[in-house]
Amino acid sequence: MQFAINLARITRITVKMSAVALTIGLAACGGGGDTDGTGGGAQVNLVGAGASFPAPIYQRWFQDLSQSDPNLQVDYQSVGSGAGVERFTQELVDFGASDVAMTDEEIAQVGRGVILLPMTAGSIVLAYNLPDVSGLKLSREVYVDILLGKITNWNDPKIAAINPDITLPDQTITVVYRSDGSGTTGVFTKHLSAISPEWKEKVGEGKTVQWPVGIGGAKNDGVTAQIRQSEGAIGYVEYGFAKSAGLNMASLENSSGKYIEPTAESATATLEAVVLPENLRAFITDPEGDNSYPIVTYTWMLAYGQYDDAGKAQGIEKMIEFGLNEGQKISGEIGYIPLPDNVRQKVLETADKISPDYNMTLK
Repeated sequence: MQFAINLARITRITVKMSAVALTIGLAACGGGGDTDGTGGGAQVNLVGAGASFPAPIYQRWFQDLSQSDPNLQVDYQSVGSGAGVERFTQELVDFGASDVAMTDEEIAQVGRGVILLPMTAGSIVLAYNLPDVSGLKLSREVYVDILLGKITNWNDPKIAAINPDITLPDQTITVVYRSDGSGTTGVFTKHLSAISPEWKEKVGEGKTVQWPVGIGGAKNDGVTAQIRQSEGAIGYVEYGFAKSAGLNMASLENSSGKYIEPTAESATATLEAVVLPENLRAFITDPEGDNSYPIVTYTWMLAYGQYDDAGKAQGIEKMIEFGLNEGQKISGEIGYIPLPDNVRQKVLETADKISPDYNMTLK
């Protein structure tokens, strides 16, 4: 009898302790007020993958973001636009990234819907390794012919004619191209196809093409490394990679016949000549304007239209909001182009649909 009474008392004490523990646990998980999912509550981890073109700036953004909000951690994997779109389509990541906006056919394969967000922009440059040559100019005809393998030596008369003040070496040209599926390649070959019927017919455009000549390198950093290691090399990379590596960059002839050096100012002039449509997909193949640099592109984050996890949905919006605000302030120092305010506003309005519980703002 006494044993039964003691057992009952122990049971009542255990139930009370469990109730207290449950209450404390709920409070610790944010059940008492914080529904943000990223501030003072549950940890949110996001994984993204895609283009190498914006990788340096994205990685800087996400590092700074984690310092300002320790409960929101973003891991971005630079795998190239092609692989990024594949992982995004297969729903292996929380967001993707591509230098070429997804097509209607690609979007149709994603059941959760797709939101395309241009988050930054940059120039694609022709970087070269000629130790004693700076200030090189390349006409549209000349750089297409180099890439087609029709001009094979640096002292070719066609190059010399537009560079009369430069002593060009008697050296073989080595073209370096992207060996992986690449949005940078997609943008670059769109431009080449726009300015050269011969290129369009023989090679065409796409994230991967059959290059007539040259050697391949994986991602922007791989091409940059190949150029640095190979005297006489020339290849296409994002401006920030060439700048960081200290590579010389050619001034390219634009549609107005002007030779334009790749700078933040010339790239901004290009963007100002382009109006983004409502779906935020714009392909800048051969921009107009005397001061426009000829190869400039937006690069897109790929978000899903729906997220089952409310915390991740809010985390995605916070990540985008940070990029549109603090992120744009540091774009120039890393070699990217800050988005015009009207573009930032369009991106914010589009992205703010992702989470109904979080309202994004521009600063």
